[in-house]
Amino acid sequence: MNRSRMLQQLDEVKVWDIIIIGGGATGLGTAVDAASRGYKTLLVEQFDFAKGTSSRSTKLVHGGVRYLAQGNIKLVRESLKERGLLLKNAPHVCHNLSFVLPCYSLWQIIYYGLGLKVYNFLSGALSLGKTKIIAAKKAMTLLPTINPAQIKGAVVYQDGQFDDSRLAINLAQTAVENGGTVINYCSVTGIIKENKKITGVQFTDTINGNVYEAKCKVLINATGVFADKVMQMDDGMMKKMILPSQGIHLVFDKHIFPAHAALMIPKTSDARVLFAIPWHDKVIVGTTDTQIDEPAIEPAPLEEEIGFILQHINKYLQVNVQRKNVLSVFVGQRPLVIKNKIRKSSLMPRSHTIIVSNSGLVTITGGKWTSYRKMGEDAVNNAVFSAKLEKRNCITETLKIHGWQNNLDKSDALYVYGSDAKSLKQLCVENEDWANLLHPTLKNIQAEVIWAVRKEMALTVEDVLARRTRILFLDAKAAIESAATVAKLMAGEMKKDDSWQQQQISAFSKLAKQYLLS
Repeated sequence: MNRSRMLQQLDEVKVWDIIIIGGGATGLGTAVDAASRGYKTLLVEQFDFAKGTSSRSTKLVHGGVRYLAQGNIKLVRESLKERGLLLKNAPHVCHNLSFVLPCYSLWQIIYYGLGLKVYNFLSGALSLGKTKIIAAKKAMTLLPTINPAQIKGAVVYQDGQFDDSRLAINLAQTAVENGGTVINYCSVTGIIKENKKITGVQFTDTINGNVYEAKCKVLINATGVFADKVMQMDDGMMKKMILPSQGIHLVFDKHIFPAHAALMIPKTSDARVLFAIPWHDKVIVGTTDTQIDEPAIEPAPLEEEIGFILQHINKYLQVNVQRKNVLSVFVGQRPLVIKNKIRKSSLMPRSHTIIVSNSGLVTITGGKWTSYRKMGEDAVNNAVFSAKLEKRNCITETLKIHGWQNNLDKSDALYVYGSDAKSLKQLCVENEDWANLLHPTLKNIQAEVIWAVRKEMALTVEDVLARRTRILFLDAKAAIESAATVAKLMAGEMKKDDSWQQQQISAFSKLAKQYLLS
C-alpha cells in the first residue's frame, strides 16, 4: 500500500460506487467485499486503521459461549461459521486455541460439558476439534499455575485466536489488491447532498491539511462506537442508537500463566466472564463490561475495572498477581445497539444492525470482530439495493486474505506476516543493522519498521509500536524505550528532520504512559 498513490486516485476517480467511513474491522471488511465485487470503492479513516476498538479486542475468533447460554443460537451458529472461514482464509494471523474451563462440582462438569459439546456441534463441518471432559489432575497439567482447590474436573473446548490489528492491516491490503482505495488520517467533515440524497463527502487529510470532496453513489457508515455522530451529521434530529460499553485487559509476563491453553471462567461472582489467554509470549487477562456515557478515541481504564480483574485472577491462580506485574493495560469499547429498551450492556445483543436512512446513508454497527466478513457482506448488499447498483455476487467466503500462507513456522518471530515474511527479511540484506532487535526483551526487529512505512502506510511512531507491531499492547515500558529507535528509522524512510523525531517521541511517550499502571 502506498498512501501517495491512494491520494492520487482521488483525482482519477470522478464518482465512487461506494464510499466507506471507518477503518476498523467493519469498514475494512466492507471495503474488501465491495472492492472484490468490482465496485469502485473508497475507504477513509480519521486516524490509523484499527486505531480504536479493532486493535483492542480480547484477541478471540469465537462463536460466543456466553451467547449460547443466553439462548442466541442464531448468533452463535453464524459466528462459528465465520470463525471457521477466517481460520481458513487468514491462517497466518489466526489459529486454533484450546480453552480449559475448570469445574468445581459434578453439576458444572455435566452442565458445561454438554453446553460446550452443543457449541462444537453448531460449528458443523468447520469444527476446530472435539470438546473433552478431563480429570482435575489433567487440568492442572494444562494450567500449571491454576489454584487446585476444589477443582473436580474441567472441560476443554476449541476456539480461535488472532492478532486483531495485524488482520486489519491485511484486510486493507486485500482491499487495495482488489482495486479498492483506502486512506488513513482522513477526517470526514461534511456530507454532500443533492435533493436530500447523499452524493458525496468532504474530508480533510490531517497529515498534509488538504481538503477533498469525493462523490459517490452510496455512503456506508462503519464507524463503530462513533456511528451516532455520522448519523447525526446526516440528520441532526437522529436519536442516539449506540450505548457504548468498555472492556479492559491487563497484560502480564507469561510466568504467571505459563500455559499453552487458555483459562476460561464462565461466571465470576458478579456473573462476568474471565479469560487468561496466552498471546505473543505474554498473557492477557480480561475483560470487563462497563457502560460509559460517551465513546473516546483513547479510552482509559477505571480503577474499579483494574481491581475487579486483579481480585478475580488471584482467586483462580496460585501466584499473587499485583499492579506492579502489569506490563500494559488496554481498553476497547463496544458499539452496543439499543434494542427493546434494554439498557444493561451485559444483556444487550452482540449481533450487528443495519439502518438505511432517508438520505441513503447505510449505517452498520454492533457485531464483533469474528463476524466482520458477514457484516461487510450485509452492508454491501444493503448499499447495492439502496443505490440501485448492478448486483454482483459476494466472493469473500473463499477469498484469501493478504499474507495467506499454509505450513507456517510458528518459531519464526515474523510468522504473523505470512507470505510477506520472506520479503521483509530481504530488507536485512539491504541493511544489516535492520536485523537488530528493537528492544532486548522483545523479538521485533528494525526491518519491521521499514516494512511498516514502505508497505503498510504507517505514518507515526504510534502506528508502528501499537498496530504494525504490538509492542505497546505487550509491554508499554519497552514501547517507550523503543520510541527513539523507531522514530529515527521512520525519519530516514520518510525524509523527516530531528524536530519531527522529537515530536513523535514526545507524543508517543505521553500516550504510552496511559498504558502503564505505575
